[in-house]
Amino acid sequence: MVDPTPPHPHAGSERARKSAREHAPTRAGSIYGDTPELSIVLPVHNGEAFLAQAIESILAQSFTDFELIAVDDCSDDSSPAILARYAARDLRMHIVTLDSNVRLPGALNAGFAQARGQWLSWTSDDNILHPAMLTTLLGKRNRQSGADILYAGYRVIDAQGRGIGEVRAEPDDHLLERNVVGCCFVYRRAVHEELGGYDESLFGVEDYDFWLRAARAGFRLQPVDAQLYDYRRHESSLTDRRWHDIRAGVEHVVEREIEHTADSGRRARGWLTLFTGNPYRPTPRFLLKALRARPSVVIARWRDLLGWTWRTLAWRLK
Repeated sequence: MVDPTPPHPHAGSERARKSAREHAPTRAGSIYGDTPELSIVLPVHNGEAFLAQAIESILAQSFTDFELIAVDDCSDDSSPAILARYAARDLRMHIVTLDSNVRLPGALNAGFAQARGQWLSWTSDDNILHPAMLTTLLGKRNRQSGADILYAGYRVIDAQGRGIGEVRAEPDDHLLERNVVGCCFVYRRAVHEELGGYDESLFGVEDYDFWLRAARAGFRLQPVDAQLYDYRRHESSLTDRRWHDIRAGVEHVVEREIEHTADSGRRARGWLTLFTGNPYRPTPRFLLKALRARPSVVIARWRDLLGWTWRTLAWRLK
């Protein structure tokens, strides 16, 4: 059984923090006041192919009281030049340059160490924010006064920007079964401070781990019924390159959270989702744990088991 004690979230390697401090720009206050309402972190590592599009989609937001903190995680392509060009054009954009490659969670921690906003978000160097994303999500702050994390649906696009799918924002009670927050979100600064940032040992699932820990800490997640973001799938994307590693990470963090869950129905759904989520490597103990938690859940979701069986057989036949 995985140790149910939550992993200690690393606030950033010492070298990365030192680099971020040394390269942090001297900044005046927000053009709207002493501090911006929102801080957006953009981690970048050799993202030249789509970086300009990503930056333009941020700077073109209808909500304008934000700062953009771009973290150059040791890029050796033209990304630094692209970042410098946009930072020279817009005073809301600042660049943090790291001396060593710390990968995504480390870059996020280095960026948020410089953040001043009371609301936070981050995006990837190959994705696109729709113009009204921030306006729509932040506009729900008053209607959903108790919400700490607001998230919306998104469109999936290919390398050429063509739509190939859509993902709706699911209810937060499905979080134990899948990462319902996805890639389009804002959250209160207090969430980041309480959790101590992203766990740098969980490269590839750092975001899912973050939302799971936030929910367990009592922060409220609120879906927004809108599609406000384009998530790009291409041969160089992290999801496509490291599927098996990411899947192992998902199993680790979800198994940890299930051990913290008292509700037998949620436990059964979580175990069953772990079992059916990987057609390449059957893990019978997940199915057995689902049956022990609540057999009726397994019986009711027989279609999930049938689909898993079909995918597994199809893969083996190939």
